[in-house]
Amino acid sequence: MTSGARYCRTVHLPTEAATEAFAHELSLFARIGDVITLAGDLGTGKSTFARAFIRALSPHDTQFDVPSPTFTLVQTYDFTRLPVAHFDFYRVVDDNEIPELGFPGLSDTMVLVAEWPDRAEAYLPDDRLEITLDDGQEPGTRELTLQGHGSWSQRAERMEIISAFLDASGHHTRARTFLLGDASARRYERLNSPTGKERPLILMDSPPMPDGPVVRNGLPYSQIAHLAENVTAFAAIDQGLREIGLSAPKIEAFDLEAGLLVIEDLGGDVFQDMVRAGDVSLDEPYRTAVEALVRLAEQPLPGTITLKSNETYNVPPYDPGALEIEVELVLDWYWPAVHDSPAPDTVRADFLAIWRALWPRLERHQTVWCLRDYHSPNLIWRADKDGLARLGIIDFQDAVRGHPAYDLASLLQDARVDIDEDFERQMFEHYCQKRLEADGGFDRQAFEECYAILAAQRATKILGIFMRLKQRDGKPGYLQHIPRLWGYLDRTLSAPVLAALKGWYDSAFPASARQLDLV
Repeated sequence: MTSGARYCRTVHLPTEAATEAFAHELSLFARIGDVITLAGDLGTGKSTFARAFIRALSPHDTQFDVPSPTFTLVQTYDFTRLPVAHFDFYRVVDDNEIPELGFPGLSDTMVLVAEWPDRAEAYLPDDRLEITLDDGQEPGTRELTLQGHGSWSQRAERMEIISAFLDASGHHTRARTFLLGDASARRYERLNSPTGKERPLILMDSPPMPDGPVVRNGLPYSQIAHLAENVTAFAAIDQGLREIGLSAPKIEAFDLEAGLLVIEDLGGDVFQDMVRAGDVSLDEPYRTAVEALVRLAEQPLPGTITLKSNETYNVPPYDPGALEIEVELVLDWYWPAVHDSPAPDTVRADFLAIWRALWPRLERHQTVWCLRDYHSPNLIWRADKDGLARLGIIDFQDAVRGHPAYDLASLLQDARVDIDEDFERQMFEHYCQKRLEADGGFDRQAFEECYAILAAQRATKILGIFMRLKQRDGKPGYLQHIPRLWGYLDRTLSAPVLAALKGWYDSAFPASARQLDLV
């Protein structure tokens, strides 16, 4: 059962509370599809561990009954952060019963925790975490051995690295709770003060990203599109934003090589939640977000940042190569999904020719930092602050040097929430008015053209990204945003500068190709 394990370590657990704490820590790394097995003699704490793990996945780590499935053989929980199925194979006589219980089939939609896995050895997947509990040398103590297979070999090792980092940075006494994960490999935890007297902090877990396959000119997609591959980018952009008075989170501790940061919790209300709630005025928050972009344009930041650790970071350009490989995502992923075949070379050539005629227009304004993900999930409203400090900005590690209209389009044509066209126009006018107040030579007409180009570029890119998340990564939930993206595109393609692009879209993606039944 343990052959092929790529990661192994033993943890000493001096008390039952320590066993429960380790189960809680493990829950922070769990994902749908996981299979976690619990082996050990009677009385070594398997059920204690399973109960603590399942409770840690509940809202606010609440206490609720987690009965042993000794007689039912399986017990499921669907109200937890991740649905869980808890198996106990002790009473299984014939292993043909195993698949009838839903093992490992339920892993398609749940996390599976299985006690007495030796009874189900023939059904154990290659990707799993094996936990063995033994009595320790002293009464009441336990020895827990982790053996990680497949993806768990990296995750179990990551658990150990993070624990050591929190110990070394003096944050090991803080209570850790899962905060969120995103479409990338990044994940976040909230670190709460043990006394409640100190503000919470955020653990940003962003392991260095390996290069993907070569796609063009000997380079992977991430390098062509200038995506951050480590947290040095986040630390550098964070430092620059704070230097011009914008509220990026203060970094309290870091290990850049490991991809770990402890950062300030900016608190407040996330714009995305505020928009969806629909019960508060958005005028002031969005005006402040627009004014932060004006600040970025008025106080342009350098292309090279020297961090306090003496490392340097060069902010990459948002060059035509990056812009272009992003729009091609709609051909690489969305086209095949709706047309059941790859995009023909002639279609691709016509598409790229249109975009290549547009890129030179983006050179009409100064180059600024484009934060690139400047939209509602990454903006926080802090009503108790003053001025631009009311806006908290997070998730900007993919920032590039590019046209100032990009982030404005990202904000006002938000892929995650509906932004009314009249509201978009009001906020656009507010931006232009502020720019004109600061610079009488601001070319409003040229800026509006560039805004249309970049809004179309962003919507095009995201159509491809959301389909890729569904097709490649098994995350169909992002497809719920596709109708909104088409709405933004229809709105934007009415701009005269995009007449040729509108014609291409009307031909390539008629109405039938915009209605998806793929969720």
